[in-house]
Amino acid sequence: MVRFVNTKTSPRNQITTKAIAPLPNQSMLAKVSESHSNRSHPKPQTKQNQHFHPKENTMASQDLDVQELAAYLHLTPQQVRRLADREQIPARRISGSWVFSEAEIHSWLEDKIGASDGIEELSKVEQVIDRWSKNRATEANSEWDSSLANLLPEAAVDIPFQARTRSSVVRRICSLAESTGMLWDAVRMTEAVLAREDLHPTALDNGVAMLHPRRPQTSILSGPFLALGVSPQPIPFGNKSGHLTDIFFLICSTDDRVHLQVLAKLTRLLTRGDFLAELRACSDPRSAHSLLVRAEEELDEGE
Repeated sequence: MVRFVNTKTSPRNQITTKAIAPLPNQSMLAKVSESHSNRSHPKPQTKQNQHFHPKENTMASQDLDVQELAAYLHLTPQQVRRLADREQIPARRISGSWVFSEAEIHSWLEDKIGASDGIEELSKVEQVIDRWSKNRATEANSEWDSSLANLLPEAAVDIPFQARTRSSVVRRICSLAESTGMLWDAVRMTEAVLAREDLHPTALDNGVAMLHPRRPQTSILSGPFLALGVSPQPIPFGNKSGHLTDIFFLICSTDDRVHLQVLAKLTRLLTRGDFLAELRACSDPRSAHSLLVRAEEELDEGE
């Protein structure tokens, strides 16, 4: 996700979960547990020694109690407590009560997106994120256009995308984003994206990488937008299964709710029909942008 350049590891990236049988009507949570348990993170802290750490100097974050988190996620307080008791959600005990870091909940929701591999699963996750985002937008008295086609200007598409290494991919796509005038510091964004990739590669098994920093880069962005590069030859990009990568999205977000909504919708789009095959067949930025417009319209009509 788009973050500030501070590359210090945040405690939220140390959270792991155990694979536990899913709760009723919460089947996607089991995949989150599996996704976390497969990562090479440090052993999670016990409830007795968990404590708060200083947050990164980024956008304001807050702590939520059980009732507040239940309202955000449209779950019952009992379901939230059960998730915390089973270590299926990042949480800390303070004076005997569960407390949840909003920043860590953002990361958990992001993992839920990555752990959901079916249209129905992704749709459920996206609905949860949309409800949470609407709550946050109401509090902030702000709205934004969630259309992927509007977030991806044709000028931010590069076909053929010429880069042969991980670092050159990130530098090139950040320079492309800067050329639109919506990103003001490509070097800073490059450093932040590479730091995120070092923590956990974003390359998926389908040949797509969804690049983003760990925290919103508000100070160097004019607003949320996407950039896209389609390489003529796939390259190694850190996928844990060894799959090569040839499609690179850069997600530039100004806050967490925007990032999660974009990530959820983009992931759902990538799993539909022949979209990726058609995108790889595009010969220029205009045809790729037109494909995105059409595919997104079909996705919205199917909801």
